[in-house]
Parts: sequence; structure tokens; C-alpha cells
Amino acid sequence: MPQYQATAYLRLSYTDDRSVESDSIANQKKLIEDFAAAHPDIEVISERVDDGYSGVLFDRPAFQEMMNDIISGNVNCVIVKDLSRLGREYIETGRYLRQVFPAYGVRFIAVNDGIDTANEQSGDDLQISLKNLLNDTYCRDISVKTRSALLTKRQNGDYVGACPIYGYRKDPENKNHLIIDEDAARVVRDIYRRRIDGASAKHIAEELNRLGVLSPMAYKDSRGIPHPTGGYADVPDAKWSAQAVIRILREETYTGVLLQGRQETRNHKLKDIVRKPKEDWVRVENAHDPIIPRQKFELVQRIASLDTRTAPDGETVYLFSGLLVCGCCGGRMTRKVNRVKGKEYIYYFCPTGKKKGCPHPVMLKEADLVNCVLASLRAHIQYVASLDRLLDSIDEDLLDREDIARLKAQIRDNEVRLEEARRFKATLYENYISELISRKDYQDFKSRYTEREEQAQAAIDRLRGEMELVTNNASAHLRWTRHFKEFSNMTALDRRAVIATIQSIRVRGKNDLEITFRYQIEFVKVLKRLEGSGKLTPDLREVLAALMRAEKEAA
Repeated sequence: MPQYQATAYLRLSYTDDRSVESDSIANQKKLIEDFAAAHPDIEVISERVDDGYSGVLFDRPAFQEMMNDIISGNVNCVIVKDLSRLGREYIETGRYLRQVFPAYGVRFIAVNDGIDTANEQSGDDLQISLKNLLNDTYCRDISVKTRSALLTKRQNGDYVGACPIYGYRKDPENKNHLIIDEDAARVVRDIYRRRIDGASAKHIAEELNRLGVLSPMAYKDSRGIPHPTGGYADVPDAKWSAQAVIRILREETYTGVLLQGRQETRNHKLKDIVRKPKEDWVRVENAHDPIIPRQKFELVQRIASLDTRTAPDGETVYLFSGLLVCGCCGGRMTRKVNRVKGKEYIYYFCPTGKKKGCPHPVMLKEADLVNCVLASLRAHIQYVASLDRLLDSIDEDLLDREDIARLKAQIRDNEVRLEEARRFKATLYENYISELISRKDYQDFKSRYTEREEQAQAAIDRLRGEMELVTNNASAHLRWTRHFKEFSNMTALDRRAVIATIQSIRVRGKNDLEITFRYQIEFVKVLKRLEGSGKLTPDLREVLAALMRAEKEAA
């Protein structure tokens, strides 16, 4: 009659080399069966298998089932292939061997290690401790190597995650590369288009649900694609929600940038996930094909940063929401609707008012504002088109060479300043040791020259960056002009045109608007370059003069 009712505990982690037969689950099972057959006093009544679980943690499902059998008195013997199968964490494994198993009268056997707690000669306490310590060290080494290998892969632009974001899937020919999932990508593009057109995130989600578009989680479930728990869906029935839409609108991965290493565990013994600061993420540009152009992504981020209050129906954002500023006090202007005798009057006003500190609050009809902005925008688009044609007709290489020569001269001047500061700093300490200057003078001079050194180095870095942009120009400075030319045939204002072309609108009076267009810095820079070369046309010269006057007034 067997004295021991045993459970065979088998474990294999993902980090184990599965090509090694001795580590396989089948091999562990055969080894334990042979051992039990040679010991009539042992009967194996159950088998617990944790396939794909680390030995560092003890919340493994099969291990917990085994402990329930022990606590309920169903088994009084545990057999494993070797000590590392029970666990690789030194302290916790030792606790089970020295406290938990003895407390329940459990016999523990590690076949390959020759450990049998029923036989005091089979392995002393020191031997077991050393094996536990070696197993723990092995696990730590594996963790360090795995983390290092993953970091290298991330830095090389390899995708190492298990679940690609909605819109992408793993390349069948290279699991470390993402390719576009066109069915989902169409939905992502539609979300961005609707947002730029003025729809709120809530309305976008409602429209997608109305059209029967599967949410990211439901879509992946329907295709058998793995996904993290929760995914983008944040409601039980996996419908689209405003938050799900916002997450997609904030995801930079859609521009072709691979962002990885956003979170981590503190070490291999802890499961708690810690969110890493953004500057510590691994960022690789152009790692995969983009779904959303960079320009469109940045436009959506700008929309999100504005005060985009929606209309009462919650479907669209007001035409000038987040853009109108009082030219007197700098406060955001408010939209107001009055209804008198069946007629509707819409206007904007400064809510600060004279009583709250605005000396000259302005009130402006929406219709007048729309007409003025439309006329100004169309005129600006014509100026941009003229500038584009002018640059096409002259030798851009000549302008680039002039810029490069100017930047090189400025870099040389700053390098002289940098070398001079370093030379003076090098002699300071010698003068201090020779008692030619006091300690206070030494510290003052050192601080002064260090500041000069840092300023010169910062200027050099900035100038080299500008020179690299000019050197790699390839007409890149004209890409922003296409941003305006897209609206060259515009006959009426809409939210998309306003948000895509205008940075802000300062209302100084009923007939006095100061409109700052997007890419205005680039616009002024090109105008100045052309003026310096004598190529600027009279109308563009007037535009430049007006912009310069506005800058002086603002200063």
C-alpha cells in the first residue's frame, strides 16, 4: 500500500530553450513516471502543468491548484524534475521547502538534483540553498539579457510587442515589422478626417456605432487577432466611445513612428508595471508605412489644444472656436446668439468687459468676421502662390549657397568665442594655484567663462542644425506652401480651412483684425531671403513691410 499520494509538478517558461528535449514537458513527465515506478511507496494521483510561466513568481495557476490539493489533504508528496522547476526565486523557493511543505507534512522530491526530504542524506540544507541561489542568479541573468536584447531590437526599429495597435498587423514575413491593415486603416483615416472637419470625438464615436463599424476590440476578436485586455474599447459591449476615438487621435504610431518601451517592470521579480516618462521611450522614425501624414497628425494635435467647444447638438465645433482673442486684454472671445422677433443674431464679444479690466472690449458680428477672414485668407493664399511661382523661376541653389555661407561664418565666429572661453578657463586654475588671483575671483571668472562656453556651444549646435536643413533642402522649404494652395479654390469658410491655415485671430476693432497664419515664420523667412537677393516683387515687398511693422508693434 503506497504511503504517499503524489502530484507531479511540471513547468516550462517561455525563456527556456524548447529545442532542448530534456526541458520539455513530455520529458519531465516521463522522468517522474519512471521515478514513481521504482518507488512502490509513491502513487502519482495528479499532474499539474504550468507551460509558459516563469519560475520567479509563484502565482502560477497549476502551482496554486497543487497548493489547494496540499491544503485540502489530497496529496502529501510533490515530485519535480529538478529544483528549478519548483521555482527560481531564492527566498520564496526556500520558504516553501523549509516552512510550507513541512507544515503540511509534504515530502518533496527533485529527481535530477537527488533531493528527497524523506531521506536526510539525500541533500543537506547548504546544498539546497546553493542550488536555489544558482537558480535565482540564472533567472536574473536571463532577465538582464532579455531586457538588453529587447532594447537593442527596439532601437533598431524592430517591433517587439505582442499586439499591434488598431490599424496595423504583423508582417507575415517578418514578425518584427508592422504593415498596414487596410480595413482598420480606413476607419482610422476616417476618424482623422471627421475630426479635422470639426466633428467632436463623441459625435465620431456615435456615428461609427450608428454605421455598425466594429470597435478595435470587437474588430480584433472577429479576425482572431490578439489584443490586450480592454484595448481601445472602454465599455462592456465593446462599442466605440469618445475616449477610444481620442486615443486613436493621439497615437503617433500612425505617422510611421515606432514608439516602444513606454512601460516596464522594476525588475524580474515584480509584476507591477510602471509607466516610463516620455523622454525614456524608444522612438524610431520611419519604422513602418504611415496611415496618417505627419502634417495631418500635427493639425489634429493642434485642434485638441484649442478650446473646441461644440454646438448644443454636440456634433460640430464652432467655426472660430479657440482662435479668437481680444486684441485689448488678450482674453478668449465668446460666441453669443440673440433671437429677436424670430431673427437670429450671432456675434462675438470679450467676456472680460470694462468692469473686469478690459479698457476697450470689442463686439463683432459673426457674418462680418466670416467675410473679413475669408477675404484675408484668400489674399494670403494668393501671396503664397506668388511666392511659390517666384521661387520656381529663380536659382534656388544660389539662395541656399548664400545661406550656407552666412551660417558657416556665424559658426566660425562662435567657434572662436568657444575656444577663447576654454583657453581662459584652462589658465584660471594655474593662476589660482600660483596665488595670482583670489579664490573668489577664481570662482567668479570660472562661472563667467563657463556661461560663455555654454552659450557659444549652444549657438554652434543651433547654427549647424539650420545649415543641415538648408543643405538637405531639396525644396523642403516649399512644402508648407502646398498646405495653403490646397484651399486656393475656396469660396466659403469651413472649420477645416480655418484650423488648417490660421494660428490665431486678434480682434482689435470692428474693422481691425490681426490674423496670424500658420507657417508665418517660414513665410517671412523666405520673403527676407528674396528681398536680400533683390528678387522680391512689389506686392510681396508691401506684405513683408506690413509684417515687420506688426512685429515691431507687438514687441
